[in-house]
Amino acid sequence: MFGCLVAGRLVQTDAAQVAPDKFVFNLADYEHVNHVVVFMLGSVPFPAGMGGAVYFSFPDPASGSQVWQLLGFITNDKPSAIFKISGLKCGEGVSHPFGTVMGGSASSVAQVGVSVEALEQLSQQIPAPSAAVSTVDSFLQFTQKMLDSLYNFASSFAVAQAQMAPNPTETFIPSSCILKWYENFQRRLAQNPNFWKN
Repeated sequence: MFGCLVAGRLVQTDAAQVAPDKFVFNLADYEHVNHVVVFMLGSVPFPAGMGGAVYFSFPDPASGSQVWQLLGFITNDKPSAIFKISGLKCGEGVSHPFGTVMGGSASSVAQVGVSVEALEQLSQQIPAPSAAVSTVDSFLQFTQKMLDSLYNFASSFAVAQAQMAPNPTETFIPSSCILKWYENFQRRLAQNPNFWKN
């Protein structure tokens, strides 16, 4: 019913059913995983009014037990989701009926669990804040970083007018001019991310 994907690895569709409404994927070498995708295979939908809460579990070195953290959920209307697991911290987990289901005691094995639950129950749960993948468009994010980089680079050459050495081959631009362009570009980008295409 479910699949799990980590970039650079084969798709996992071999979830172990540990209870009638609970499924678990083992995730080896999780320390080198940043994001995980959980999705429905499309062959079996959730029953009406139901969805899947997605949890992540990893061994807590301090206590030796597993820490379960809610990442989010999938439903028939939202059959896949990407979750960031690299920012999750030990000691911030929740108790959950998955319990300890990992075979062996390998410290580099984590688990992704899907618990079939009522949609109204899913809507009341709060996922770990660091599990959310940024919804900022990658172009907007790139543009913001580029603007910051240009302004910081140009500002690093700033000198007071008294410090300027005469150089007839050099053109000087006031830093206030670059700052004004920077602010105008940010404002226009916020109003219409595609303004530059016109």
